[in-house]
Amino acid sequence: MKDTTSVIIEPIVTEKSNIMREKNKYVFRVLLKANKFQIMKAIKELFSVHPIKCNIINHRGKPKRVRYQNGYTSSWKKAIVTIPSEEKIGIFEGA
Repeated sequence: MKDTTSVIIEPIVTEKSNIMREKNKYVFRVLLKANKFQIMKAIKELFSVHPIKCNIINHRGKPKRVRYQNGYTSSWKKAIVTIPSEEKIGIFEGA
């Protein structure tokens, strides 16, 4: 991947991710082809923080049916990034 800013698609804001944020863990939706090192580099460049750890979860598409056709929802990847306790990511704090 040439552009590190395109690795992060969007932040995930749910009740569970808000609880995790108190433990300095932030949740993002990321590209399917991105690995841990690319995600940590993108977080460092975008938000000017120093990530400690990155956990990745792959979500498979669920089977769905629309009228007479069977199909699947899109698969996607979630990253949980841990940062030091003295640093914060502003987009979550201002929301």
